[in-house]
Amino acid sequence: MPETVLTREIIPKPLLDFVSEFRRHGKEAWLVGGTVRDFLLTGRIENKDFDIATNARPKEVQRIFRKTIPTGIAHGTVTVLYGGQTFEVTTYRSDGTYSDGRHPDTVCFSDTIEEDLMRRDFTVNAIACDLVDLRFVDPYGGMADLDRRLIRAVGDPLARFREDGLRTLRACRFAGRLEFEIDDATEAAIPLTLDVFRQVAAERVRDELFKIMESERPSIALEAMRDTGLLEIILPELLEGHGVAQNEFHLHDIYYHNLYACDAAPRDKPLVRFAALLHDIGKRRALDNAQRRTGSEDAIFHNHENIGARMANAILRRLKFSNSDREHVVHLIRHHMFHYTDEWTDGAVRRLIRNAGIENLPDLFDLRKADRIGNGKKRGPSRTLEKLQQRIQRVLAEANAISVRDLAIDGNDLMESFNIRPGRIIGDCLAHLLERILDEPEKNTREALLAEAREFLGAQGVLSGITPAGLPQNTNQKEASPSGILGFFRRLFGRAG
Repeated sequence: MPETVLTREIIPKPLLDFVSEFRRHGKEAWLVGGTVRDFLLTGRIENKDFDIATNARPKEVQRIFRKTIPTGIAHGTVTVLYGGQTFEVTTYRSDGTYSDGRHPDTVCFSDTIEEDLMRRDFTVNAIACDLVDLRFVDPYGGMADLDRRLIRAVGDPLARFREDGLRTLRACRFAGRLEFEIDDATEAAIPLTLDVFRQVAAERVRDELFKIMESERPSIALEAMRDTGLLEIILPELLEGHGVAQNEFHLHDIYYHNLYACDAAPRDKPLVRFAALLHDIGKRRALDNAQRRTGSEDAIFHNHENIGARMANAILRRLKFSNSDREHVVHLIRHHMFHYTDEWTDGAVRRLIRNAGIENLPDLFDLRKADRIGNGKKRGPSRTLEKLQQRIQRVLAEANAISVRDLAIDGNDLMESFNIRPGRIIGDCLAHLLERILDEPEKNTREALLAEAREFLGAQGVLSGITPAGLPQNTNQKEASPSGILGFFRRLFGRAG
């Protein structure tokens, strides 16, 4: 821990004014939590949300400040808006038993900061700072643990983890973020309290995982989770690749390749990091499928991207990811296996853009770069990926059709031109037209597309007088029964042919 000197000059003015307001009303106010810990590590007080501990009761806090929100008043917490900042203010308290493994059953307000710090999770988070008198209170040796780069529970680690099962995962997160070791007694208590961790809501676990993704190297926290048994509960699928060797292009087994790819993904893109962490989880099952099919012991991972996408989808549902986040991660995993060569046609480039989606290309390239670095053998930029990016830029600059929306005709044109009703056949026809245009963009004209559409619809039996199955067909769709049953059977038998 670097030598840090606390002076009023480095304290953000809204923060100093805020705690001084307590003093003006005869009350104490201490800066607590991660802000104090990070200041002692960096010498900076970051301008963010601040946690304040005080001997003022919640209603006294509400009287002192005009803009307050009773966010957790039953547990002594009031949110205060002051000077353009948000402050979480909590009255000194001691907690009773935690029967639900998350919240104390009872809360008793206390009179000293030392009593309040006793209920906190780890010593490095149990340091308080008086910004008015410029002094620290550190009853549990948090400063010494910062020097020793150690995550240690306050008091009895078994008691701390049984109070809130999420603290076991937080221990791993802090170890990863700060690149600290976990104290032996604290680490030993985690496997003994996994029953409490299993009670933690999936949403809280998910939020901790997002915070892990914000660290410089998520692999440190993930390895701590593996060592303590947490990973087997949260992401057992990831462990399927542990000890499973890959081919000559990879230095690491599947498990470590996923971890190091996660490290290599952009820190400011947590969803890309999740995609990198899970991008090859399907390899173990793909290998098993290949061995059952061929009897080969070679590392054959055919279709692992689709297997992995299905696995990732189940994992992210289990962890209560939002639909949009889950779909994005799954999409990246499903499409990460492209291998560009100079032999690719422009049509192949356009198909990659179509399949991946223009909006997803930056993230997909970040994933591919992370995948490459995660193999342990290649560190520099990929000239192949750079060439592909240049070709994509050129193709996009040509304003060619990439999606159905870019075609010179749409579904309404098909229905009006060929007198057909809405249905699946419209989408099938447009998809067929796009496939042709990807290879021959010069044919993206109304006349050429309608001619191609006529040929396609005729082959499907929609326009011909006789269906491929040999059944008579009335080509005037407007004469079909209102129920649409006749049209349904026409399309059914047309596809069957």
